[in-house]
Formats: sequence, C-alpha cells, structure tokens
Amino acid sequence: MGELGEKYQDLLYVRRKFIHASQLRNAIAEIINATFNIRLPHIWGEGTTTCASDSKKFGAWDQNLMTEWHIRYGGRGVMIYWHIDKNSACIYSQLKTCSSSEVAAMIEGLLRHCTNMKVEKNYVDSHGQSEVAFAFCHLLGFNLMPRLKAIHKQKLYLSDTGQSNNYPNLKPILTRSINWDLIRQQYDQMIKYATALRLGTAETEAILKRFTRSNLSHPTYRALAELGKVIKTIFLCQYLNSESLRREINESLNVVESWNNANGFIFFGKGKEIATNRLEDQEIAVLSLHLLQSCLVYVNTLMIQEVLSEPEWMKMMKPDDLRALTPLIWNHVNPYGSFRLNLDERLPIQMAA
Repeated sequence: MGELGEKYQDLLYVRRKFIHASQLRNAIAEIINATFNIRLPHIWGEGTTTCASDSKKFGAWDQNLMTEWHIRYGGRGVMIYWHIDKNSACIYSQLKTCSSSEVAAMIEGLLRHCTNMKVEKNYVDSHGQSEVAFAFCHLLGFNLMPRLKAIHKQKLYLSDTGQSNNYPNLKPILTRSINWDLIRQQYDQMIKYATALRLGTAETEAILKRFTRSNLSHPTYRALAELGKVIKTIFLCQYLNSESLRREINESLNVVESWNNANGFIFFGKGKEIATNRLEDQEIAVLSLHLLQSCLVYVNTLMIQEVLSEPEWMKMMKPDDLRALTPLIWNHVNPYGSFRLNLDERLPIQMAA
C-alpha cells in the first residue's frame, strides 16, 4: 500500500490499460519542446540545428526475438540508439537489436523525431557512418559529421582524371576519380529510395539492407556508394583542415557519453537489465527511461537558470564555464528509498519569462 492509497495491482492495471508507446512518445515530445522553449540563450547559447547520435547496450532477458549477443561489448542484450542535442535534450530513442544497422537507426531518428528541432547536422562515431550513409544524408538534406577512428586509412577521391599530379603532397592518400556518369544514370532511382525513406513508405533498415557490400552488382548501390565517396571526400578535407570542426564533433559525441552515464544512474533496478521478454514491455521500459531522463534535464535547466538569474552568480561565469555547463546532472537526486510526492503542489521553480 502506497502513501496515497494506491496498490501494486492498481498501478499494473493503469500501466497495461493506459500507458502505450505512442503516448510516451507524445509525452517525450512535449517535454523536449518545453525544454527548447524555456532555455535562455545567454546561458545555453542560441537554438541549435545539430545533434549527435550513438547506441548504448542494455542487458535483457534472452527468451525473445529482440535479445542478441553483442559482438563488441559481449553479453546478451538489446541496443538503444539515442539522438541528443548539445544541451542534453534527447529528441529520439529507438529499441534495436545488437546486430541492427546503426546507419539505419541514425537516419530513422533524423526523419522520425517529433520535436520542434530542425536538424541539419548529425554527429556520429565510426559505426554510424558509411559511404551509403553519406549519400542518403546528402539526398535527405542532412550533413553527416562522423568522428573517424581509422582516419589514417581514409582515401580522397579525385573529381576528374589526370588530377593527381596537381596535388603531389597528397598522392599517398589519393585514389581514382569519381564516376559521374554512374551517378547521373541512377539519379532517379536514388531519389526514389530517398523519398521512400522520407515518407516512411518503407522501413529504413529494409532499404539499407539492399545496399550493402553483399550486393555489389546492384547499380543503385554502386551509384549511392559513388555519391557517398564524393560527399565523404569533401567532409574529410574539411575535417582535416579545421581543428574547430574536430573539436565540435568530439564535444557533441561526449554529450551522448554523458547521457549514457545517466542511463545507469536512473535505470538502476534489476542490475540495469530490461527484465521482460515482451517486446511491448521492452519498448515501454526504454521510453520510460527516455521520459524520466528528459524530465530531469527539464527540471535541471530551470534550476540552473534560476540560480544564474541572480547577477552575482552570473558575473562569476566565464565563457569556458558557460561552455561546460550542462543540465544533465544528478548528484542532487536520490534514486533509492521512498518518494513522497505532494500532487497538490508544484516545484518552487520560476518559469523563464
């Protein structure tokens, strides 16, 4: 029996009858949009059009079709793929199998998030990029910005034949010229698949499975890979030339790592394992974690803004302090013991004017 008179059976009934994935996604969108609206630009910076995405492995029961053995991290589990902006607002989350494509999850989140954020750039690590990913992101109007682990193995493609002599210092990393005719021939097909992704008439994972190294003879795959080589070469030139760009990508991906650290703090029960074999309950668990963490970011944003609304505190903040400021903090939160909620009172936090 709880302090408000509720019973476990009552909570279980409410969960099964009224709490569904679509409702949780709507609640998450409301929280994220509210977070965007209450942010003060002089503290958090202007509204951004960039986000970073990465996956996190969670342990899970294994008597179901979702749980797999993770080849990189070991152990059975599922993969959660997050899309997070620079100020720790997670705009989308997905429950995926450990062997599923991170490229497909990355594109899916950019297209399907239901927040007010307009994404123009997306930062990923090496597992979230490929030449086909560069091509699709370009066709869909996004800039793919990966942090490449094996940067020393990357090659630059020439725009035309006979140009290698123009860049004598780059000869060790130069390779063949781009086949522009192939891109022209398959342009309509590439647009058809990109439109199917945007409209959701086909699953992202299903489309990308057609364009893998196991299907090298597919003419559209070859054209997508060729277009991807063009976009990736342009990106590599910018990446190698600009230290600020490398810092920008690294800082954004560090935000995702911080988000994953908070997962373990909030999702502490059952040894951080999703303790169910029902796919619906697994998705509910993930979305509930997403909602709780988003609420934490929302409340922390208001609390930090309330402190910094006092001039003496704001004067102490240097540019580097503001750059390092994050609403994803949890040392002031007690995840254990009793939770006493007074549903007749609001938190004593002033909303931004």
